[in-house]
Amino acid sequence: MKIPFCSLAKSKFNPYSFSSNLATKATTPKEKSKITLKESDLMYLFKKCSNARDVTQLHAQIIRSGQNQTLFVIGKIIVFCAVSEQGDMGYAASVFENIESPDGFLWNTMIRGFSKNCKPVKAFEYYKIMQENGFLSDNFTLSFLLKACGQLGSVVLGQQMHCSALKHGLDSHEFVRSALIHMYGMVTDIETASQLFEEIPEPELVAWNIIIDCHVGCGKYKEALNLFLRMFASGIEPDEATILVTLSACSALAALDSGRWVHSCVDGTRLNGITTVSNSLINMYAKCGAVEEACELFNKMKGKNIISWNTMILALATHGHAKEALALFEKMFRDNLERPDDVTFLGVLCACSHGGMVDEGRRYFDIMCKEYHIKPTIRHYGCMVDILSRAGFVEEAYQLIRSMPMESNAIVWRTQLAACQLHGKVELGEKAWRYLSELEPDHSSDYVVLANMYASAGQWNEVQRVRKSMQDMGIQKSEPGKSFIGTDLDKRSDLGSVETCPHQGHQ
Repeated sequence: MKIPFCSLAKSKFNPYSFSSNLATKATTPKEKSKITLKESDLMYLFKKCSNARDVTQLHAQIIRSGQNQTLFVIGKIIVFCAVSEQGDMGYAASVFENIESPDGFLWNTMIRGFSKNCKPVKAFEYYKIMQENGFLSDNFTLSFLLKACGQLGSVVLGQQMHCSALKHGLDSHEFVRSALIHMYGMVTDIETASQLFEEIPEPELVAWNIIIDCHVGCGKYKEALNLFLRMFASGIEPDEATILVTLSACSALAALDSGRWVHSCVDGTRLNGITTVSNSLINMYAKCGAVEEACELFNKMKGKNIISWNTMILALATHGHAKEALALFEKMFRDNLERPDDVTFLGVLCACSHGGMVDEGRRYFDIMCKEYHIKPTIRHYGCMVDILSRAGFVEEAYQLIRSMPMESNAIVWRTQLAACQLHGKVELGEKAWRYLSELEPDHSSDYVVLANMYASAGQWNEVQRVRKSMQDMGIQKSEPGKSFIGTDLDKRSDLGSVETCPHQGHQ
């Protein structure tokens, strides 16, 4: 079976380049050429494979044993390469290309692999050739293709797949229905996703998780929390995925009472103590401003990982507890509890920025680069610009921006412009403005800051010029923002108003 857009030469691995240490102790080429392994032997050896190199060695043995056209055997290689985290779709395609008569399962596996590895176009290329070879879609095919539609963000293609599901009577299949809901959520057609969900007589946990996640992904946080409450009332017990996505909705709304209620549902269950759940709870409390509760939970955690430390450091930093954030980092650093990563240093630099700690910021930036060999991102540079600008080191901040190995963004230049206005650095402010006007020419607040900078310097002619430019370009000052913090959910569905939780008796 030859696939025109696949080539064995593109693969990272060559099965003929490895001598197998899994299958035999033969030492000479003549001995190795006589190797013949039964199907049961190959299946036993396959269980011993833990990485791509092992699989390529086993593939070589399959070829030597004449089993390379036995679909059950060769299919194991393709499944590993397409589905495993240690796999490789290039190698899977190379193996598949040399199968004379692949069956429907192998076609589905290839489509699944490409959709899983965010290569949706390849998934549809294989689907087209699969159809040309006389294979019909089944519930698995459509489920994998619907995921690819979501990755492409194509509503039209998704609707075509939906029609195909209806045509073949697969739209009511559990896998297909869930994939349809997820696809419509990914393309932000939340109304159709909700309609499909409501048509399910008795939704299972997977369907609930998908529809809640769809609403969160579309920014419908309040509706997501209402769905969680409905699921809870229907007697469906949440799992880890449910709690994580629901807590993200609480965080986005800063709905502290709702977050506390979700926390109460976790206490006393198998979910209590799971690191990912605890990390999400810490993040939720921090986003809701309840830093003390976040600290209390962090201190009680037994299975902390780097995400736990990063979340707590950033929580302290963003809420004005700069010294505590740095002390926590020093404890992690001193006790060698976790190796800091780029996110860790982002939290540390954020703490230095909020705490006005210029020398510490410089020192930690150097430690990150020189001791941990972490390449700074635009966000790290942005923090350093903020640290320097807040403290009045505007010229140094400007030189840092100019020395960045990547193109600076509007946020960095906006920070520089605000610092120039604050510290009366008109010439540098004009330079920052020129970059901003190229990046985001219609951003009204930049004009306001520029005008205020000129006004502070007594350059009223320039103030009038800026205002006239705004009028000529039709740019108006932005209206004041509105906050929904504290509104929580309406009384009909407020998670915080629920008096009991099915697991509270275990607390």
